[in-house]
Amino acid sequence: MKARIIRIISKEYTILSEDGQKHTAVLSGKIRRQVIPAAGDLVEAQETAGQMVIVKILPRKNHLIRPFVANVDQALIVMSVMDPDFSVTLIDRLTILIEKAGITPVLVVTKCDRGIPEETEKQIQEYENGPLQVIRTGKGELNSALRPMLDGKVSVLTGQSGAGKSTLINELEPSFHLATQEISKALGRGRHTTRHNELHQVCGGLVADTPGFSSLDFSSMEADEVGACIPDFAPYLGQCRFNDCIHQNEPGCAVKQAVEEGKVPLRRYHSYLAVLAMIQERRKKYL
Repeated sequence: MKARIIRIISKEYTILSEDGQKHTAVLSGKIRRQVIPAAGDLVEAQETAGQMVIVKILPRKNHLIRPFVANVDQALIVMSVMDPDFSVTLIDRLTILIEKAGITPVLVVTKCDRGIPEETEKQIQEYENGPLQVIRTGKGELNSALRPMLDGKVSVLTGQSGAGKSTLINELEPSFHLATQEISKALGRGRHTTRHNELHQVCGGLVADTPGFSSLDFSSMEADEVGACIPDFAPYLGQCRFNDCIHQNEPGCAVKQAVEEGKVPLRRYHSYLAVLAMIQERRKKYL
C-alpha cells in the first residue's frame, strides 16, 4: 500500500493512504537504521501480524529541516499590511530560501481590511506585477483563490510572528486549532513524547502546523546560486555577457539592465545585493 506520513509522535506514525484512509503504523527495523522519517514522506506499507508496518520510504523531491517536512509543494509567506509592518526584506529573503529548497513561494497579505498604507500598497503591487503569486486577505474576507490553491498540495506557512498564520488556517479549517491544542496537551502529559511532526488536512490539502524557515540561514548557499532563486530574475538569466555573472559589478549584465529599464523592481535587486553581500562576507571570514 502506498501512503503518506502525516503525523509522527515519538515512534508512532499516522499514514494517509491513497484512498484517503488513515492508519496507525510503525517503522520496520531496516528503515530505522537508514533514514529519519519526516511528515510528508511518501511510503510503502504492509500489514504484518495485524500491525501496519512502513517498509519503504520513497525518494523525496525536497525536504525542510525546520519544520522537518518532506515533499513540500508550496510555502505561503504570510505578511500583514500593519502590526507588524509589511517587510519587503523578509519576503525577499524567505523567497530565496524557499526557491533554493525547490518549493514554490506564494505571498499571502493579511489584515487588508484594516486599510493599506500608500507605500505598502505600492510594494504589494510590485509583487502582483511580478511572477510571485499574491493573495490578499482580511478578517472574514478570505480570498476565494486560497482554498483551491491548497487542494491536493503539501504546504508550509512562514512569515512574521503576529501576521495571522494561525487565524488564516483556523478560518479555512476550524478543526485545525482544536487538533493542535490536543497535541499540545498530549506532549505536555508524555515526558518522552517529544518528537512531533504533523500535517493537517485543510481544504483538500495538507498543511504543516509549525512555522517554516524559522531561521534565515544562508550558510548553505554560494554567491552564484542566489540569482536563480529570485523569480523576477528568471527571464534574464543566461543572457549576461559572462557565464559566471553574479549580477553585481560585471559589464553586460542582463539583470542589471532589466533593473535600469524598470523590468525588475529596484527593491528586489537591492534585496538580492544584500543577501549576496552576506554570503560574500561569510566566505571572506573562512578564507
